[in-house]
Amino acid sequence: MSLTANTPDPSRSSAAPSGALHPGTHSVTVGGITQRYHVHGTGPVCMVHSGGPGILWDYLRMPLLEQHLTMVYVEPIGTGDSGRLPSHPHGYTRDRYSRFLEHLINQLGVAKVYLLGHSHGAFVAAYHAIHRADRLEGVVLYGGAPVTGPEHGAEAGRMVEKFAAEHAKHPGLPDVLASFGAMSRISSDEETVAVVRGVLPSYFADYWGNEKRWAPFREAVRAVFISGLDEDLRPDVIDDRVPLKELDVPTLIVAGRHDVICGVRWSEELHDLIPDSQLVVLENSGHFGHIEEPELFDRAVFRFVSETRNAT
Repeated sequence: MSLTANTPDPSRSSAAPSGALHPGTHSVTVGGITQRYHVHGTGPVCMVHSGGPGILWDYLRMPLLEQHLTMVYVEPIGTGDSGRLPSHPHGYTRDRYSRFLEHLINQLGVAKVYLLGHSHGAFVAAYHAIHRADRLEGVVLYGGAPVTGPEHGAEAGRMVEKFAAEHAKHPGLPDVLASFGAMSRISSDEETVAVVRGVLPSYFADYWGNEKRWAPFREAVRAVFISGLDEDLRPDVIDDRVPLKELDVPTLIVAGRHDVICGVRWSEELHDLIPDSQLVVLENSGHFGHIEEPELFDRAVFRFVSETRNAT
C-alpha cells in the first residue's frame, strides 16, 4: 500500500522568515512540514547536509569555515526539531531531501549556493547536483560514494576487517564489532544512537590513541531511526555512476585515508567519474576530517570556493 497520498507536497512552501540568512536558527514550512536550519558565519553561502540518514546536524559544525562562509546547516526532516513525514521512519528518499533543499535554497534570497554533504548527506548532495543544479555554485562530496548496496557493503566489510586486525588486542574492539552486527536490526531511536556511538571508534583514524579528545564528540552524537526505505517500503538503492559522468557542477571530493565506511576507494571513483572534479585526501583522518584535520579541511573547501567564484 502506498503512503504517497498522505505525504505533504513540498511544492507548497510558506514565505521565508525575515532575515533568512541572519545568524541563528530559522525555519520554513514546506508542504506542512517544518524545515529548520542554522546559520553561522559570513561570506558566500554554503548549505550543509548531515549524514546517517538520521544523524542530527550539530556534529558537522565547522567553525573555521564559518570565518569565511555563511554556513547554513540544514536540520534534515525527520531529525531534531524539523518536522516528520506521516510515513516516518520511512519515505526519506534522496529525492525528498533534495526537494526540501531546493525550496530552502529558493527562500534564502541568493542567486546560487554551495552544497556540502557528508556521508549520506554526500549522496543527497550528489543527487541534488545531478537533478537540481540550477542554483548550485559548486558541490562538496565529503565522505561519499557513487553506489550503495552489496558492492559498497563488501568494501565496508573489508575495511572493518582491516580495522579489526589492526586493533585485535584492544579491549574495545568486541563492542565495535557487535555494534556493526546490530546495524541491520535497528528499529528505534535509542538503538540508532547506541549503534552509532558503538561503531564510532572505527570511524576515526586513531580514536583510541586520542580517546580523551574524541570521547566527548562520541557521547554528544544524537540520532533518530530512519529506515532507508521509501514510502512503499522499498530500499532507496543508489547507483550514480552513469549520471555523474555528465555532471556539470564544480565538484570537490574530500576523503579520509582511514575512512572505513566511505573510504578513498570510493572518492577516487567519484573523482574519475565527475568531469574536472578535485580530490583532496586527508591522510590522518577517518570519516570526520572536519574535526580530525580541521585546518586542512578548511583550507581545501575555502580554496575550492575561492577558485570557483573567481572562475565565474
